[in-house]
Amino acid sequence: MTITIEAETEVDFSFDYKELAERVITFTIDHENFPFEAEVNLLLVDNERIHEINKEYREIDRPTDVLSFPLLSYETAGNFENIEACDDNFNPDTGEVMLGDIIISVDKVKEQALAYGHSCEREYAFLIVHSMLHLFGYDHMAPEEAVFMENKQKDILNEMNILR
Repeated sequence: MTITIEAETEVDFSFDYKELAERVITFTIDHENFPFEAEVNLLLVDNERIHEINKEYREIDRPTDVLSFPLLSYETAGNFENIEACDDNFNPDTGEVMLGDIIISVDKVKEQALAYGHSCEREYAFLIVHSMLHLFGYDHMAPEEAVFMENKQKDILNEMNILR
């Protein structure tokens, strides 16, 4: 598995953010029974940068907490049966499936942890799990999708003992 973590801003969390990201990404991949070796990219930015990206790619003119850019298409979220059918899904150098990119605002992690009354560690882990589920095709646009995704997020964080 290849997990690339880059920071374009100062990351002054009180925990090892790289180790936690790797643990959460790996756990989520295992939890979802993803049957291939995977590649995931995580970029940490400030509110200004995520605002720019959000405006450019989603036409939403404000900062957000996390953006997910899945590289796979799914007929059904969490169904990995047709991934092998397309060579474009695999990195030719490593043979790993390229799941996609996650971009997190470090500023939003801190703001939301304070607003929700839990640790930055929990908020950061939550945003990674949330984004990983997007990389697996899950969404929260319809109410029933949102409930399903929220339950998956809770289950993963509870199993990892990352609690509010």
